[in-house]
Amino acid sequence: MSRALAARRAGERGTGVVVALVTDGGETIDLAAHRWWDSADAVERGLLAAVPDPVLDVGCGPGRIVADLAAAGRLSLGVDLSPHAVAAARLRRAPVLRRSVFGHLPGEGRWGSVVLFDGNVGIGGDPAALLRRCATLLRGGGRVLAEVEPPGAASGPLRVRLESGGGASGWFPWARVAADAFADLAGPAGLRFHGAESVGGRWFAQAVRT
Repeated sequence: MSRALAARRAGERGTGVVVALVTDGGETIDLAAHRWWDSADAVERGLLAAVPDPVLDVGCGPGRIVADLAAAGRLSLGVDLSPHAVAAARLRRAPVLRRSVFGHLPGEGRWGSVVLFDGNVGIGGDPAALLRRCATLLRGGGRVLAEVEPPGAASGPLRVRLESGGGASGWFPWARVAADAFADLAGPAGLRFHGAESVGGRWFAQAVRT
């Protein structure tokens, strides 16, 4: 499940409904919902400019990243399980598929980059399995670019649900991954850790398929 599903549960942009990702322990996780319907920002564009095409955006939500890449003439594809997210992305003329990253995807073994922004490294609650899957999608030398938590932050699997003024979703698995934990996960997944950095107040990590 991507954060785009939270956008659906919140309703259309501009309703003012606050959406929260809440753990079964009662902790609220910041969703950065203000970015869902915006275009890629300067931070994201700068990072994306340095990764090779074609680009696969996993958990693409309403398609803001992949739409921006496509508009720039770059080969890209977004995948998301939410039909509402995919419909919104197609309204932006973003190239998207309603598909799980763990299902069959086009171009397996030939992608230049896999992007996991907005916490999507937590999809499925098992970052190790997700990174192993990303490695199978990439060609040799291809990169994973993931948004992560700062070094030293809590990492690990969670059970969460989306809550808003309109109610709550069912519980589903998620995970948080700190920059230093990402480094530990990369090697066993068949990836070489390529570093992590703070850009614009957010943390990003990269790994290269070996």
